[in-house]
Amino acid sequence: MLSTMQLSDLEAAAQLVYRYFPPTAQISWPLLSARAGCEVWVKHENHTPVGAFKVRGGLVYCDELRRTHPEVRGLITPTRGNHGQSIAYGAARFGFTATVVVPHGNSREKNAAMRALGAELIEVGHDFQAAVEHTRRLAQENGLHLVPSYHPALIRGVASYGLELFRAVNDLDTVYVPIGQGSGISGVIAARDALGSRTRIIGVVAEDAPAWALSLDAGHPVTTETADTIADGVACRVPGDDAFAVIREGTERVVAVSEAEIRGAMRAYFTDTHNVAEGAGAIALAALLKEKSRMAGKKVGLVLSGGNVDREVYSAALMES
Repeated sequence: MLSTMQLSDLEAAAQLVYRYFPPTAQISWPLLSARAGCEVWVKHENHTPVGAFKVRGGLVYCDELRRTHPEVRGLITPTRGNHGQSIAYGAARFGFTATVVVPHGNSREKNAAMRALGAELIEVGHDFQAAVEHTRRLAQENGLHLVPSYHPALIRGVASYGLELFRAVNDLDTVYVPIGQGSGISGVIAARDALGSRTRIIGVVAEDAPAWALSLDAGHPVTTETADTIADGVACRVPGDDAFAVIREGTERVVAVSEAEIRGAMRAYFTDTHNVAEGAGAIALAALLKEKSRMAGKKVGLVLSGGNVDREVYSAALMES
């Protein structure tokens, strides 16, 4: 899939994204670098219009769909929140209606944000995979276009943040990237390869949502029974075949971090940078801190993929010692 993406394709997608918002910052925070024992550069995808990187892909997907399938009127997609916000944001700008399907117990504030962006929200199922299966039925029953969580247009869109990071800091040794459904890390891989960079890419998952780590170890996608983690953006139980092929080829390895390590990274981001990071947004920092001795003295990038976390969840994480 990524082999067909040329630098010109990624740059065209980036130019579309920039019609709606400017590039996000990459900042080296002194306190964070001191904590990690290396030169750390944070890619601040928590500063997009929806507080997460996904919006880039939603814009490119909706633009392509409007041009190639003008008959489509309504979109539907399963989500834990940030992908749903991206599709709602893009749908409003390209003339679609948007329906998002979330599991019961989903982030209250992400749900509110999706509704504020104009989406109809449906709560069903006990986890993301259950929401996926229900979404497929609703799409067929109601004649809605099903937006997948992983698609070349989504990857081209989110690759724009990878281009920004690698061009601004062109000698990174390593970048840590969260893995949820796979579009974000695939975009970083696409950007690195298109630019001819030699930066190593390390995927990060939660120990309590280990499907991607198990899959890379086994050499094929491995499904898990549960994915219950504070980092809801990486709560994947069923890795996709297309994403697996890209991640296996393009990453050096996958690191799994504990819930305590994720909460610690959320606190560290606030203490050292005064940025709010949701669990999935903090997970890359958690991995770097876990591998502090291994990364000592190197120049390392971290993808802060989003800052959308419910107030009580964040408060509880901050109050831990």
